[in-house]
Amino acid sequence: MIKIIQNDATYQDYLSRINEIFDAEQGTQKGDELELLVTLVKLYEQENFQLPTLDPIEAIKIRLVDLGLKNKDLEPIMGDPGNISKILKGKRSLTVDMIRGLSEKLGLPVEVLIGKSDKEIA
Repeated sequence: MIKIIQNDATYQDYLSRINEIFDAEQGTQKGDELELLVTLVKLYEQENFQLPTLDPIEAIKIRLVDLGLKNKDLEPIMGDPGNISKILKGKRSLTVDMIRGLSEKLGLPVEVLIGKSDKEIA
């Protein structure tokens, strides 16, 4: 029986079950169970785990290294090399279109990219 998560043991059980049925098709009994468990786990994590705030510029730099990319690979998203340099130094802000493109290309959550950078000049 699925119920609200009130302790770590239930949380761990639900994570294990999610792993077991991860590929369940939507609209099936297991698919509905998966959706419900994921929702409960997200709620529990939001209430119980404080995630550190990631600096968007540092996140971009880390993902570039992780994916073996260079600043040049960001030109279609962020413009010319000078613009990319200014953004990565915190002298210019990301635009909404850049955030969308970076999220897609680098696999970074939009929430990370819209955060405030420690490098931004006020």
